[in-house]
Amino acid sequence: MLEPGDDAPQFSLPNQDGEELSLDETPGEYTVVYFYPRADTPGCTTEACSFRDDWDAYEAAGVSVVGISDDPVEDLEDFREKYDLPFDLLSDEDGDVSAAYSSYGEKNVFGNEVMGVFRNTFVVDDDGEIVEAYEGVDPENHADEILADLGLA
Repeated sequence: MLEPGDDAPQFSLPNQDGEELSLDETPGEYTVVYFYPRADTPGCTTEACSFRDDWDAYEAAGVSVVGISDDPVEDLEDFREKYDLPFDLLSDEDGDVSAAYSSYGEKNVFGNEVMGVFRNTFVVDDDGEIVEAYEGVDPENHADEILADLGLA
């Protein structure tokens, strides 16, 4: 698992509109890079909507948010539109970026071993350094937790 002080792996992935977005293109002093297993599932919806509901605080503080999953672009477009999410969702279908962030691998889902994305989050500063790292997060209160840890709550 990457830790505070580590350099964040750079990436360029398609967003919900099929447009490439790179980590170094995100605006703001910090970028929250959160990994989630599957669009439009209960936990992932709760997590995404918590960032949406706290969006004014994130935006006022100059903090960008991007969500990354191994969903195809079309699923991300539907998910973003359905829940009116104000931030980009990125498609990492092969899991390479997620793996670089220690957020992809074998996991047990309903008794079956599958490859997939782990629910982890990293806060990256504008120099590309990880300042906060969260493993196996609680999707319900995570957006608030990040704001508090950054002293923005």
